[in-house]
Amino acid sequence: MFALRRAAAFRPVVRPMSARFFNTTRITLNSTPVKTAANLAEVVNKESLIGQGAKEGTIPTDLEQATGLERLELLGKLEGIDIFDTKPLDSSRIGTVENPIMVDSFDDYRYIGCTGSPADSHEVQWMRLTGEKLSRCWECGSVYKLNECGVPQDDHHH
Repeated sequence: MFALRRAAAFRPVVRPMSARFFNTTRITLNSTPVKTAANLAEVVNKESLIGQGAKEGTIPTDLEQATGLERLELLGKLEGIDIFDTKPLDSSRIGTVENPIMVDSFDDYRYIGCTGSPADSHEVQWMRLTGEKLSRCWECGSVYKLNECGVPQDDHHH
């Protein structure tokens, strides 16, 4: 009993070394100030998609704190443009090998979900479309083909 009381009496007190303050800073690259894009026409590079942050003492809005693709999407929504083309695929017909359902993409692949024809006639079947071949839904047999709309890129990025 005496040993327990003595150990409790000599327990060290742990205190933080210093207080930690949280703040936000504006990142600038190459020490040149970058203008934050306020609309889609002002987007010139990825640095223009860094949000300006909130004014001191306020809580930032989504647009003030958003950066990168999220900011691009929000700027598009303000102008009524669906940047990521999230409208549903054509489900009025079943795609065939001769007449597949075309899916636009700005990359060399795109993930889609088929729910059949008419819409919601089966559970969502997810598939990855690529430019090399047609893709067929395992549930309803509908055929999809990727339509690459993007800018061609050389594969020499090191």
